[in-house]
Amino acid sequence: MNPSLLAILVVILAGGATALQAPTNAKLATAVASPVNAAFISFAVGTTVLGIVAAILHTRPDMAATRALPWYAWLGGAYGACFVVAAAWGVPRLGVAMTITLMVGGQLLLSLALDHFGALGVPRQPLNIGRIAGVGLVLAGVLLVRRS
Repeated sequence: MNPSLLAILVVILAGGATALQAPTNAKLATAVASPVNAAFISFAVGTTVLGIVAAILHTRPDMAATRALPWYAWLGGAYGACFVVAAAWGVPRLGVAMTITLMVGGQLLLSLALDHFGALGVPRQPLNIGRIAGVGLVLAGVLLVRRS
């Protein structure tokens, strides 16, 4: 299989998992009385699963490389926590489709800026009409989902 096609399929499946994660954590938030508590439990379960997978795969971090990382490289978990709490809080108020659509819209807007400026070490990809129009169409989708 073409490696690019495999990457696309994996990312699509991960996106689907995000759609499943939002209502699952919203249900959990109701039971544990808070989206923050739900996110904490979600991350604890995820950490356990990742620990088991890392043990099975015998993966070990390169400690020298981790010491050389810039400060912002350690913030991924904090961004993930914001995402999980916002999804658990948003789904009961907005529905799954609207919550995920808004999240994707936010992701795309920031993605354009990160790519354009080459921020956080990503390859620089300047804004162009096609990229702007593509994000604009997704944002138009937000409005369509909201009107339904």
